[in-house]
This record gives sequence, C-alpha cells and structure tokens, in this order.
Amino acid sequence: MKKIIAFGASSSKASINKKLATFAAHQFENTSVEVLDLNAYEMPIFSSDKENKNGIPPLAHDFYMKIGSADLIVISFAEHNGAYSAAFKNILDWTSRINGKTFQEKPMLLLATSTGARGGSTVLEIAKNRFPFQGAIIKGSYSLPSFNDNFDDNKGITNEELKNELLKIVKSISV
Repeated sequence: MKKIIAFGASSSKASINKKLATFAAHQFENTSVEVLDLNAYEMPIFSSDKENKNGIPPLAHDFYMKIGSADLIVISFAEHNGAYSAAFKNILDWTSRINGKTFQEKPMLLLATSTGARGGSTVLEIAKNRFPFQGAIIKGSYSLPSFNDNFDDNKGITNEELKNELLKIVKSISV
C-alpha cells in the first residue's frame, strides 16, 4: 500500500489547511495516510550560529525522514502576510540544511485555503515556483476559496463544483 504524508503548513491547532490536506489525502484510493502536526516539529528559529553551535536539531532529521517515507506528499499552505507561516518556514529552513533537495524528488499535491476569496493563492504560487528547486515533483495544485463557506468538518468540500475540481486533480495523480 502506498503511503501519503499530509499536513497543513500551519501551527494552528484548528488549522483549516490541515483539514483540507487531510480531506484531500483521503480522496486517494488504496493508500495509507499519515497526517503530521507541525507543532510536533517546533525548533529554535533557524540561524547559522545556532547550527554551528548545536548542529541540526533531531526534529529536522525526523521531519526529513517522514518526507522520505512518503510515496506522495500533500501540503496545504496557510498564508501569513502573503507567504509561508513562520512555523513551516522554520522547519523548511532547518530541513534544507540536511539536504537542499528537501523533498527528495517526491511527487506532491500542493493546496491552500483561507477564509478569503483568494484561498491562499499567493502562497500557493510561491510554493509552486520554489519547491521544484528543493526536490519536489509537483503533480497538481488546488486553492479552496472562502473555507468557511465551502467546507464542513464532517462532509469536506461542500461546493460540488469546487469538490469536483479537486477530485479531478486527485484522479490525475497516480500514487
């Protein structure tokens, strides 16, 4: 059985992006899904001084190994001031010190959502443009606008048109 690693790139305990990533990952057939919580990877803010003094934190190695264990990675990005959340960026910074190709040539589905009409599309574009340089093989991307209007915790995406758009992307990705 193929393994999917999914997470919301946010440290919020009630992360809407974690909900979207979890929902999307469970749309793939014949797979096992492991949902990561970024709070489990909280590390000091990256700096070369800290790295020189203490080395790379074990949690960065743990995160890197989780990525390596996946057949597909599903990430949904929180948009903080138009970019990645500080929590995700810090994990990315530390993990990239292990290997600049952080994503280890793994196929990825990149998502974003927000409560606004643009659905985190700015951070999604940043990730789509940046991640291939860090070893990501981007197989698809999707933005869900107005999360509170289009998602239910029990039903998932409630807008049929938006749900079908995601399902079409999922079907196009072989795991």
